[in-house]
Amino acid sequence: MSIVTFEKDGAVGVVTLAKPPHNLIDEAFLDAMLAAYSEAVAGGCRGILLRSAMRHFCAGADVNAFTGGGRRRDQKDFEELIDALENVPLPVVAAVHGAALGGGFELALTCDVIIAANTASFGMAEASLGLLPLLGGVQRVVQRAGPARAKEMAMFARRHDPVALERWGIINLVVPESELPTASMSWVRQLAAGPTVALRGIKTLANLSARYGISGADARQVEMNNQMWASGDQKRGLAAFLASGPGSAVFEGN
Repeated sequence: MSIVTFEKDGAVGVVTLAKPPHNLIDEAFLDAMLAAYSEAVAGGCRGILLRSAMRHFCAGADVNAFTGGGRRRDQKDFEELIDALENVPLPVVAAVHGAALGGGFELALTCDVIIAANTASFGMAEASLGLLPLLGGVQRVVQRAGPARAKEMAMFARRHDPVALERWGIINLVVPESELPTASMSWVRQLAAGPTVALRGIKTLANLSARYGISGADARQVEMNNQMWASGDQKRGLAAFLASGPGSAVFEGN
């Protein structure tokens, strides 16, 4: 049985974490995730849904992989891993149920959108083991909610309910657990039906700004603009807008 599975559902690539019992992270698990993302891109998918088939979304790292002398990523390995997860050229929606702890929370943070069941829990628990978050969780919570919240989450190593994280701006939406599959698939289908080149440009600029500030995104703005103007999506969208007549102009606030 694969520890991460991939299936294509229309234009959506569904990547399912399926490593019993709690999707604990090790090198093989990360490699399988990256392979599934690559399969989605190669297969012509226009969006990715990341979900779990286990009781929890992901309960963190497999500690045994470290205590046995497992490989520790150097800086180059880390940057390549995060880049591959965070900058896959498709919109990625995470559907989180159960626990997303430690590395599991950090995997969700690499996604573009996080939708959580109201019964889910999130946390960076590493400090309780004398560790710190290994996959960039601290800095990504800083980017979303500021340093005070990032320090609170990482230093106290407590679990947090999704309503608080939605209020802090760390996750996008909280829904009843029974509605999570439908809500998350609805979001990713909407993104998959959108203008692929424009959405890819938006994702690129947002991620650059998060990493390097406004100037980092501005340095690629014209490149993204040119890709958008050359796209078939733009031509079809603009033609449809012009054909609809001046009374429907979206710029009038209607």
